[in-house]
Amino acid sequence: MAAFRTALPEDTGLILRFIRGLAEYEGMTDQVVATEELLRRQLFERKNAEVLFVLEGEREVGFALFFHNFSTFLGRSGLYLEDLFVLPEARGRGYGKALLARLAAIARERGCGRMEWSCLDWNQPSIDVYRALGAVPMDGWTVYRLTGESLDKLAKEGQ
Repeated sequence: MAAFRTALPEDTGLILRFIRGLAEYEGMTDQVVATEELLRRQLFERKNAEVLFVLEGEREVGFALFFHNFSTFLGRSGLYLEDLFVLPEARGRGYGKALLARLAAIARERGCGRMEWSCLDWNQPSIDVYRALGAVPMDGWTVYRLTGESLDKLAKEGQ
């Protein structure tokens, strides 16, 4: 059975290293603009998300960053997994599945009605794991995103 620990403010640098590792795996390193200061404020002062580490012995070998969303149809919170990453040298040992199982347990402990996440279409190894766990893709749904100038422009209309 895997061991877990919740991230503490002094883990902010480690969290950022995991985020950068995930970005490298996904070919998106140029998009990481997060800093330790920003993460510390968002995660530990504002409590906008939580981080869980999976351990191999005393060493953190994977992380999951998650937060709560809300389903109006269910009338209950959900758990949204933003990031899950296991170090390359620790893959194939069940740590990713263990993180997902622990998050599912947290979701149930907190009365969540569902757990959701996104996965890049090309990431077949992860897709295979998710499907084996019983997760189903949300066919017919497309994720939309506003950033930068588009977000600023719309925000000005709402002021």
